[in-house]
Amino acid sequence: MSGPHRLPNFSALRAFEAAARHQNFSRAAEELHLTHGAISHQVRALEEELGTPLFVRNGRHVKVTADGLRFARQLAKAFSDIATASDALRPSSASRRLTVSSIPSFAARWLAPRLGQFIEQHPDVEVVLQASGQLQDLVRDAVDVGIRFGRGHYPGMVVQRLMGDVYYPVVSPAYRGGRLPTTPADLEQACLLRSVEPWTPWFHAAGLAMAEPSGGVMFEDLSMLVRSAVDGNGVALVRHVVAMQEIASGQLVRLFDIATPCPDEYYFVSPPAAAAKPQVQAFRAWLLAEIDKFRQQQGG
Repeated sequence: MSGPHRLPNFSALRAFEAAARHQNFSRAAEELHLTHGAISHQVRALEEELGTPLFVRNGRHVKVTADGLRFARQLAKAFSDIATASDALRPSSASRRLTVSSIPSFAARWLAPRLGQFIEQHPDVEVVLQASGQLQDLVRDAVDVGIRFGRGHYPGMVVQRLMGDVYYPVVSPAYRGGRLPTTPADLEQACLLRSVEPWTPWFHAAGLAMAEPSGGVMFEDLSMLVRSAVDGNGVALVRHVVAMQEIASGQLVRLFDIATPCPDEYYFVSPPAAAAKPQVQAFRAWLLAEIDKFRQQQGG
């Protein structure tokens, strides 16, 4: 190893790199939990030490110089190398943590009951399951895997289709004392429960000229829609993946043999940096195998 180089003050280097990245002292101050004045002071001290201006100042606006920008990029790489080297030494499970964000209905109804098997196979991985209906920024929120229900357009992400789903009506066997609708036309006299997913495509498939139901409760969470149907409040149009547990247990009965495909499908979405992690690759392989098994059990 060569002798020690004379390094500028480390805090000043961090302050400068953040200020150059944001092109803004206030945002850099926010990121580093410092005041605007402290950032400004550290950047000036660094400029004096290096003997060259790093920013052009114009009133409250600052613009990094070409030399400053090159320096900031080299610093960013150096900080990243330091962070990676530090992580490699930490015995904590952070490096083996897997953060999965899933739409609530899939998390509760399909993923959570199976997740124990993945944890048994990978006891060193700490799984954090977040149920979120929001399309949050996976990178910003440090989420490794997002399970989304959509059209598959997630720019800049590693995306893989998992499976599709279908809609059909279900009802509690105790609804109206057991006098259940026997034909699709009987739904005109039934109480139809509403959710964010419309009835109209299913009506068309069933040859019904009924209008989209209005009034009553609009369920945004499909688990609550299923619960309302189990309680005998009416007929619900459900996704198969969301309602199959209650159908299997007899709490709900599927009506008629008409199903319509969902325009949206389930997708595995991961930021490229996270997709390279071994625990994410292991989870993806396990998830695809589980979906394969599920498809075979469902007969297709």
